[in-house]
Amino acid sequence: MPLITWELWLAGDIVNDNPLPWQKSITKLTPGRVAQAMGGVLARISTPAQPPKTRGKSPGWKPGQIRKRRIRYPIVKKRTSYSPKTAPKSA
Repeated sequence: MPLITWELWLAGDIVNDNPLPWQKSITKLTPGRVAQAMGGVLARISTPAQPPKTRGKSPGWKPGQIRKRRIRYPIVKKRTSYSPKTAPKSA
């Protein structure tokens, strides 16, 4: 949490105020306003990761291959378990 607070405090000078329609424009940005504007900074910095490599299209079904319907299995319903009744003990 302290790292994020420092990041917002240091980025306060480099971000521009971009208020939402219901917000007033302010000169000294609050941490919340800086957090709103950080999206533009992060988009400009970009990512150090390489873009994913394209691998081409998968071959899919071979021409003329016969497709079968899936096997339908019967529904198995669980019954509620009943405790076995014990016979009354004779005296």
